[in-house]
Amino acid sequence: MAIIRNEALHKQVATAMRQSIASGEWPPGTQLPTETALAELYGVSRPTVRLAVAALRSEGQLDVKQGRGTFVRATALGPDTTVERTVTQRGTRFTTPTDGWFDGGEEPTVYRTRTDSITGPLLGLDAEELLIGVDRLLTDPQTGARALHRMWLPMERIENTPLAKTPAVAPAKAYAILATAGHEPAWRELVSARVPQPDEREALRLTESAALLVTHRITASSTDGRPLMLEETRLSADTFALSYGVNAQQATGRSPRTTTA
Repeated sequence: MAIIRNEALHKQVATAMRQSIASGEWPPGTQLPTETALAELYGVSRPTVRLAVAALRSEGQLDVKQGRGTFVRATALGPDTTVERTVTQRGTRFTTPTDGWFDGGEEPTVYRTRTDSITGPLLGLDAEELLIGVDRLLTDPQTGARALHRMWLPMERIENTPLAKTPAVAPAKAYAILATAGHEPAWRELVSARVPQPDEREALRLTESAALLVTHRITASSTDGRPLMLEETRLSADTFALSYGVNAQQATGRSPRTTTA
């Protein structure tokens, strides 16, 4: 590597490493040479290499896997899996593209909890209202990628349904139970992203630079709009992309006036 005066060495090494990644010399998934080997390759010290690697890690181009080494991120070209966020209804039966994620795996955890500053407004309930919570660690059977799923069921809205006694069902089954109880389910979903907590990073096996996608799906009655249940799904933004169908809604009120200059 030709040394450029008046530019920090670690920045020059980082530039050279970016070029190796961009050119395909180090394709996604490649394990980088050791720190010592990189220092010899670029004619710099190991601390300089360490700074260059840290810079590329912060950019999301490299991952360090504990006990294994440093790798070019395999997801540099984008998420591997697109998840369709749709619900299909056939009579009183409902299906979703992720139904298979709920088969097998770890047993769900069922518990009682209360509404808080997040769940209360989404469910249209006051603070400290009784909920049944169901937590699951899910696995995509096709890729092995993981997701965390949480379902909240307001006790006052499920007490006359089988969900009050057997809440640990897959969401599609819960939709069917609500429909059988006389509700006509409709859905609304909110999506956000944040930095994962350490326990989420461990459970989902996230890389150190991965962001967390968080979806909140509200199942409500289409007749009166009252929320009936709430789901939260947490996934790796590196691994998953979410796909939604968009339907035109009938406009209400007067159409906006169009003016010309």
